[in-house]
Amino acid sequence: MANVEHLALLKKGVLRWIEWREQNSEIEPDLSEANLSEANLSGANLSGANLRRANLRNTNLIAADLSQANLSNANLQQAELIDAHLIAAELVNASLMAVDFQGADLINANLIGADFRGANLQEADLSSANLIGTDLSKADLRKADLSTANLTRTKLSKANLIAANLSEADLRDANLYEAELIGAYLYKANLSKANLSEAHLIAAYLFAANLSEADLTGADLRWANLSKVNLSRANLKGANLGGANLKGANLSEANLSEANLSEANLNKANLRGTTMPDGVIAS
Repeated sequence: MANVEHLALLKKGVLRWIEWREQNSEIEPDLSEANLSEANLSGANLSGANLRRANLRNTNLIAADLSQANLSNANLQQAELIDAHLIAAELVNASLMAVDFQGADLINANLIGADFRGANLQEADLSSANLIGTDLSKADLRKADLSTANLTRTKLSKANLIAANLSEADLRDANLYEAELIGAYLYKANLSKANLSEAHLIAAYLFAANLSEADLTGADLRWANLSKVNLSRANLKGANLGGANLKGANLSEANLSEANLSEANLNKANLRGTTMPDGVIAS
């Protein structure tokens, strides 16, 4: 339960709270299980605060400092966290549906199992964040930075990742069904066994990425850079690879049946055991 004195101070207003924090920087506020729904906490210093299981639904946290705060199991549905600072914050199993995180800083945040369905994460910084098993279905991640983030088993179906940075991100077993990845940067990303069926990857940069055993059935990869990509045993049935750069790619035992390879660059690609668009297995 929340510390009664801490909660009373916060309810006196953000300016009084900031003053108290400056005078008592050694104290970590305990606001666990507090009901702060619809409160105006814009610009508040909540760094290091204990907000476990707190109710922050519809709360204004624009530009608030929540760095290293513990928000595990908290309810932040429809809260405003535009330009908020959540560096190394704990949001394990937090409810973040329809939250506005535009421009927020979530570097190194622990987001395991969090529910981001329908959240706005445009231009948010999630680099090196732990997103294992999170639900980002239909989330808006346009131009977000997810470089080196751990997205293993993450749900990203129908998410908007246009122009997002996913370089060296771990997306093993992730679900990206019908995800928008147009112009996304996926340099050396690990997408082994990921579901990318019907995904849109037009002009995406996937140089040296690992897509072994990935499901890319019906995916749109026109003009994508797939140079030196590992696509061994990947399923590319019906995929559109028109104009794609597959130079030096490993397509051994991949399924390219019914795929479009018009104007694709297959120079030095490994096609050993590959099922070609006409159904013939390359030797």
